[in-house]
Amino acid sequence: MENLGEEAQVAVVIVPLPAQGHLNSLLHFSRLISSRGVPVHFTGSATHNRQAKTRIQGWDPLTISNIHFHDLPLPPFPVPPPDPRARNKFPAHLQPSFDAAVLHLRQPFAALLRSLCSTTRHVAVIHDSVMSFAAEESGAHANAEAYCFHSVSAFSAFFFQLDFIGWPSDEELKLPVLPAFSMEGCFTDEFIDFMGTHVKMTMLDAGHIYNSCRAIESVFLDLVSKLPNAGKTHSRPWVVGPLHPITLENHGGSRPRHKCLEWLDKQPPRSVLYVSFGSNSSVSEEEIYELAMGLKQSEQRFVWVLREADRGDIFAEESKKNGEKYGLPENYELGLEELGIVVRDWAPQLEILAHQSTGGFLSHCGWNSCMESMSFGVPLGTWPMHSDQPFNAMLVTEVLRIGVPVREWARHEEIVRSADVEVGVRRLMGSEEGMEMRRRAEELGGAIREALLDGGSSKEDLDSFIAHISK
Repeated sequence: MENLGEEAQVAVVIVPLPAQGHLNSLLHFSRLISSRGVPVHFTGSATHNRQAKTRIQGWDPLTISNIHFHDLPLPPFPVPPPDPRARNKFPAHLQPSFDAAVLHLRQPFAALLRSLCSTTRHVAVIHDSVMSFAAEESGAHANAEAYCFHSVSAFSAFFFQLDFIGWPSDEELKLPVLPAFSMEGCFTDEFIDFMGTHVKMTMLDAGHIYNSCRAIESVFLDLVSKLPNAGKTHSRPWVVGPLHPITLENHGGSRPRHKCLEWLDKQPPRSVLYVSFGSNSSVSEEEIYELAMGLKQSEQRFVWVLREADRGDIFAEESKKNGEKYGLPENYELGLEELGIVVRDWAPQLEILAHQSTGGFLSHCGWNSCMESMSFGVPLGTWPMHSDQPFNAMLVTEVLRIGVPVREWARHEEIVRSADVEVGVRRLMGSEEGMEMRRRAEELGGAIREALLDGGSSKEDLDSFIAHISK
């Protein structure tokens, strides 16, 4: 553990869940906090800290001198492979890494917190909503406070919390009218139990932080603040998104430009569909086959990221199997480059979505992907698989009306056939309805970017949070 230096006025400690979307969003948030001159201590195992730094996009964490990475000791844990044929698409293979983090990181985190509290006037601990042991440890120090960070939308968080605490009889909440929805299949029983223990501990937090924007979901942010566990001292949540950079850097030119960006350079404006189901989602060979045929039949240009889902340790030797061409029809990629390109490594998603040739995003609807797509004004084809993704898909299609469903959650146990893929892609990319969705998405993207400027809601909430922890 590094030398923490002389006495400081305020410091922030970050405690992420060891999964890509959670590591990514909290490292982006660390950049924003550190840009205000506040030291940030990013905690996790050496493996997961390395993952966060290796995969960050739009800026280089090694250039930010007041972000301090603490590699906390974590014993070896099982790294099972994903199961693409599982009926429940939740990444159950990551549960051992979640359990190991909660069981083994608590003690070294507590030691770090004690050291920081002895040299710092005030320590703000920002923890993932399912790493709430950090809130308990913070309560042992008079000069420490914990804040719950939600890596999901307020829309999702609102319904998740209602599911845990029960639906209120008070009609003052005035819930919007939405289609009937079942959470069946969103999680495994093991992860539901895992979440349940942590939801109870969020009552210890001093407030809640959202990677969202009031331009996207102001109604649901207001509803969240009315729930019993909205925070002890600051009932209005801090809404500070989008956290990812809007103006992108290329790590000082240290990374070569990805080949898919060179291909995008040659395509007409807003003509390309970006296809990616995130880092933790698995699809079977049959699903890949149907998607491949549907994309080709749609006759729409595409960039498709086709990789095996992450394991708990992405650097373990058995994890390096993403180059396999499983599921694609024979000779599928021969002569494909006129229409599309298949990417089998880690793709520069921010740069793809920001590219002028990108006109749509066929997505699993993880919240980071949704935020990134919306901030660049790109409409979505929704293909939810698990967790908060079905809620995000509903927000995109039913509330914001900037997307079309390609995989209906009500039929999530069925294989999406190529004909349905073709219809959904053409609807998004080649119809008047799709053009209207793109117009709304571009307007929303402008409003989101304005929220980050002086006088914008997200900038004001970040200013408010920094002022709050600096008192």
